[in-house]
Amino acid sequence: MKRLMRLRGSQHLRDLCAETEFNRAQLIQPFFVVEGLANEEPIAGLRGNVRHSVASALKQIEKDLADGVTQFLLFPVPAEKKDGNFSQQLTRETISEIRRQFGDSLCLWVDTCLCSYTTHGHCAVMNDKGINLAATLDELANSAVAFAEAGADGISPSDMMDGRVARIRTALDAKGFDLVPIMSYSTKFASNFYGPFRNAADSAPQFGDRRHYQLDVRNRNGAINASLRCAEEGADLLMVKPGMTSLDLIRPINEQTGLQVGAYQVSGEYAGMVLLAEQELIKFDEALLETWHVFKRAGAQYIITYGARYARRLGIGR
Repeated sequence: MKRLMRLRGSQHLRDLCAETEFNRAQLIQPFFVVEGLANEEPIAGLRGNVRHSVASALKQIEKDLADGVTQFLLFPVPAEKKDGNFSQQLTRETISEIRRQFGDSLCLWVDTCLCSYTTHGHCAVMNDKGINLAATLDELANSAVAFAEAGADGISPSDMMDGRVARIRTALDAKGFDLVPIMSYSTKFASNFYGPFRNAADSAPQFGDRRHYQLDVRNRNGAINASLRCAEEGADLLMVKPGMTSLDLIRPINEQTGLQVGAYQVSGEYAGMVLLAEQELIKFDEALLETWHVFKRAGAQYIITYGARYARRLGIGR
């Protein structure tokens, strides 16, 4: 059953999906929580973002809430890497602590992927033949249920495996989480613009690359079809990534699926502005705001950006 009520379940979700305004609730702030981290660690290129411990993440969220941020995307980074029987203890504990301290004052999405958990850095369980798709889908579904049980507001699968949205939706529904929405990385390219993120998430592949499961940047039809597949499998929100190099896809995906489409302003795109500003070649605030308006002009309903915490300062309302 298509549950249209999933995106009406809270004021945060209703604001995220409001089509007649551009408000701060349509900007989602990513953050990284690293298991066993004693002190915050800077992330090269990502001004204003660090790798957090659970305790420092709670302090940052408190500050962000005071600055008007209400949407967050959690990237957990476990200390121990495994290739099977993935433990989600770090993520569950982080979600539970956020929910205990802040209640319903925020909307918490959780990135759902395996790359930070594996020794090889790929987004899948691997065997001697390559990707073990069945085992990968099982692990993704188990993770999604664990995150929902801990109090996540939404699940955001980023792996690009065939069938993962359907498998996650089935698992959530079976456990009584039929109103937990899925924000799918539905059109995600194998891109050169992910470098700062991979350092922050400790997720760089240790061999090969991800071109056999992420999208070829040369192919428009394949990019649109990937989002059509996620829509058919039960995704509630779709996404293009990287955002600036996918502007031409946002409106066609929306028109062909009827679903709202967001854009992820990825780490390399954000870091490019940071580095230009450090050389006094651009004004950072003005450039960041310009890119957000370009995303909205292209039809993006929401934007994941490492600068969401600056929205009030830049004049984005409510």
